[in-house]
Amino acid sequence: MSGLGRKRRIDIWSQFTYDNKDNKTACTACGAKISGKNTTNLKRHLQTTHQEIHAKIQKKSDYKDDHGPSGNKASAASETQQQTISTAFQSSSKYKTESKEQHTKEQAIARWIGRTGLPVTTIEDEDFVLMMEIVDRRLTVPKKTKMSNLIETQYEHEQRFKERLAAARRVSIGLDMWTKKGLTASFLAISACYFCVEQSKPVHILLALEQVAHPHTALSIKAYVDKCMQEWAIPKERILTVITDNGSNMVAAFKHTTAEETSSDSEDDSPGSTMESDSESVTEDQRYHHVDMEMDRTPCVVHTIQLVVHMLQKETSVKRVLNKARSVVKLFRKSSVATQRVLDQCGLIVVNDCPTRWSSTFSMVTRLLTVKDAVCQIASDMGWDGLLTSEWQKLSSIQDLLLPFAEHTKTLQSDTSSMSLVVPASLIC
Repeated sequence: MSGLGRKRRIDIWSQFTYDNKDNKTACTACGAKISGKNTTNLKRHLQTTHQEIHAKIQKKSDYKDDHGPSGNKASAASETQQQTISTAFQSSSKYKTESKEQHTKEQAIARWIGRTGLPVTTIEDEDFVLMMEIVDRRLTVPKKTKMSNLIETQYEHEQRFKERLAAARRVSIGLDMWTKKGLTASFLAISACYFCVEQSKPVHILLALEQVAHPHTALSIKAYVDKCMQEWAIPKERILTVITDNGSNMVAAFKHTTAEETSSDSEDDSPGSTMESDSESVTEDQRYHHVDMEMDRTPCVVHTIQLVVHMLQKETSVKRVLNKARSVVKLFRKSSVATQRVLDQCGLIVVNDCPTRWSSTFSMVTRLLTVKDAVCQIASDMGWDGLLTSEWQKLSSIQDLLLPFAEHTKTLQSDTSSMSLVVPASLIC
């Protein structure tokens, strides 16, 4: 049947078949043929000739009219109620620019983009606009400039972080710096970790992300940190420590001058002078404290663990085995045939390590040992030099050696690790 006109009554047509050539409808019960395919004529035939069938169909039809398809009178009334003109108009018209609905949804989009770090140009993407059209066709997606202003306003009015920081007894500051490939830009991230009294849990938040110019001197790093602390109103006496990597610029940025060092010049001017016992005790007490309340620095435990791992890899016998393992991995990574064969046999491929990625050497060794049989067979078939039996044994020993470092690295690289995790890691590693 065509898409126009009434829908065919399935309950009635289940008793008939239509012949398109003869333009006649045949009754399946008695074989009688009726000209055309008018449902009313078919219903009349059942009523006069097959009263029992007609009674059953009529009973089902009356039940649906009263209760609806789901058997509920209320739902039937709701489904049969026709849509008014005003309802149809409102479903397609856009929210007014000043309306509460439009403003609420704009704020939600701004909060999502701001907190996920997505570019503001996301709202100009065709797929995003289409998605919002499906979610709420009445919403007008704001332009990029308006969205930028909304995000900026949300940051300015986000006072809860400052309130929670103000309630914290001690705050630990974390620093990390990285450079884009090609050395085109460098960034310094400053974060804070503290125990939030309001939420009763440790919290880690990003305070600032600054693009820094070369060279990355200790003075410039310290200046960025001081500026950030002023903006967030974090006094230095509440800063428990500053956690950084072991870079020389980071170490120098938070290396403070002791009272003994600052007074050395004046002592040299009068070498024969003697100090009273009270002065000596004061000086002795100040040797281990900051004169101007400078911030103490604590080296990042995970970075320090990685330095130990690098020391292990520099040992001659370990380095020799790892270099040979890397050469085998390199051969497989360059051959699509070998990679496909390993994938077919093991469902895995070999992985290479990266000197700047934590535990990557452990991952490379572990994967090699997992696909050892396949690697040996394929390397032999390809005519490549593989690892000797003794070298596979050394590789297994290296895996056992690196395992605790990898496990504790995974545990300690979380945002809110505490000394309760650091101490056992230091003892085991």
